[in-house]
Amino acid sequence: MKWLQEFKTFAVRGNVVDMAVGIVIGAAFGKIVSSIVADVIMPPIGLLIGGVDFSKLVITLKAAVPATADTAAKAAVTLNYGNFIQTIIDFTIIAFAIFLVIKAINTLKRKEAVKPSEPPLPSPEVILLTDIRDILRKN
Repeated sequence: MKWLQEFKTFAVRGNVVDMAVGIVIGAAFGKIVSSIVADVIMPPIGLLIGGVDFSKLVITLKAAVPATADTAAKAAVTLNYGNFIQTIIDFTIIAFAIFLVIKAINTLKRKEAVKPSEPPLPSPEVILLTDIRDILRKN
């Protein structure tokens, strides 16, 4: 039962919860960027390079075998390098988008750090000496 209590303490700590939220938001952000790449960016790029659809770029290592009376059909063995190119482009765009977000956050943090803070309160000794000085001035 002790390990269950330790796990509960671990799971409800702020850092773990923040990390979980970040992972979920990151996954959703990744889907959005993948859709932008696949549906918005890649069609014009494919058009510019002659109508190439990257997802269909494959090298056939072994051709498909049709079904016969004695054997079942066998699918073709392919090397899908077009999907790999698509994934690299997705990664590059996601990395760039995350870079822009972090850059914006760092800029906001610098602006917060530049704000002048209130001057520190004088120490108790300085307050006491100031009071003594004021009393001596009155007399």
